[in-house]
Amino acid sequence: MKTSALVGAMALALTTSTALAGSHANLKFAPGEDARFNWASYEAFAAANDLSGQEMSLFGPWLGPDKDLIESVTAYFEAATGATVNYAGSDSFEQQIVIDTQAGSAPNVVVFPQPGLAADLASKGFLVPLGDEAAGWMVENYAAGQSWVDLGTYTDKDGSAKFFGFPYKADVKSLVWYVPENFEDAGYEVPETMEELKELSDQIVADGATPWCIGLGSGGATGWPATDWVEDMLLRTQPPSVYDKWVTNEMAFTDPAIVGAIEEFGAFARNDDYVDGGAGAVASTDFRDSPGGLFTSPPKCYMHRQASFIPSFFPEGTELGVDADFFYFPAYAGKDLGRPVLGAGTLFAITADSPVARAFMEFLQTPISHEVWMAQSGFLTPLKSANPETYANDALRKQGEILTNATTFRFDGSDLMPGKIGAGAFWTGMVDYAGGKSAADVAAAIQKEWDAIK
Repeated sequence: MKTSALVGAMALALTTSTALAGSHANLKFAPGEDARFNWASYEAFAAANDLSGQEMSLFGPWLGPDKDLIESVTAYFEAATGATVNYAGSDSFEQQIVIDTQAGSAPNVVVFPQPGLAADLASKGFLVPLGDEAAGWMVENYAAGQSWVDLGTYTDKDGSAKFFGFPYKADVKSLVWYVPENFEDAGYEVPETMEELKELSDQIVADGATPWCIGLGSGGATGWPATDWVEDMLLRTQPPSVYDKWVTNEMAFTDPAIVGAIEEFGAFARNDDYVDGGAGAVASTDFRDSPGGLFTSPPKCYMHRQASFIPSFFPEGTELGVDADFFYFPAYAGKDLGRPVLGAGTLFAITADSPVARAFMEFLQTPISHEVWMAQSGFLTPLKSANPETYANDALRKQGEILTNATTFRFDGSDLMPGKIGAGAFWTGMVDYAGGKSAADVAAAIQKEWDAIK
């Protein structure tokens, strides 16, 4: 990816402004009219790329409002280059992309919500490597850049590791939600370390209250919230390399490091004094209902660990930043493991190479391609050059800052495991653990299931 072309094109940027003006009518934010946006990156990209009359197909999982959002971004690529991007979304994306690639009718660029699927297609020769220059760019320009390169690096059909997937659009799971008024009334301060978080939990108990609301219920998916807890605790107790070996089962579930992470979760969830309703209520409480205890008077709990989507289940009218807020699920000060962040997101990959597809992947390196979506909804980025002031609200901005302050990022581990484990044995094992089984026994049962499918 020729990032140098963007720099070299800066001198031409001003001369292209007038020529571009006629193509700006359908853009969400008019170029040049809001100083928060990096319009220079847009005009430089336009000056370096004339693709008039060419087309590109883009396929992904987004429908409805999400389809509108991605098309609001591709509109800038179209305006800058003269190319046309034809986006198609599907609620059966995972099945359809396998069919299309095997049939030789793949789209030019594909949006993968699951790295495992991208890795599988790469191993069969259906993805096009993005190159070492693109990987190097990401190391330099994304916070925790090597983590993101690793996320998009897979073995090809010859067994060689190459960078295929460009991470774009992230989600954060390492969050603790709370009600600021409750903290203020009780005299509590937001903890900066895991040691402080445990001290705060003990203080809340000593004050006669309950620190946590935890619920694992989710119908047929009951247990999944506990897997996020375990993944976060593993990243806070072991180096990232341990996490990586665990999700591939190079390190067994029965390893003391993994059992220890499960027990770290248990220090919160299996402590009757720590959890609203007692430890026995954890498995039976629906995860959608569990944050409700934050908002009762007096509060049934003071904290709830959950991903960025959970405000959808807060009481109607809850104003983020006022009625509810969040802080980073902190790391141990004494373990020197940096600031790890657990999350998810999507990766863009080329499945049918073309000049437009290559240019589009370069476009994703520009700050403007991130800022346009940042200024709307549902988008976080680790791109350090994207202006955080373009985020649509303070909540998104704070989550974005958690990403750009991260030293390590890891994708949701259960989603990287085989479905029978990550969306099966791991879930049920966590329910068993919450119900009283030992971490060692639960880990052994999960490992047995994994051994059975090898």
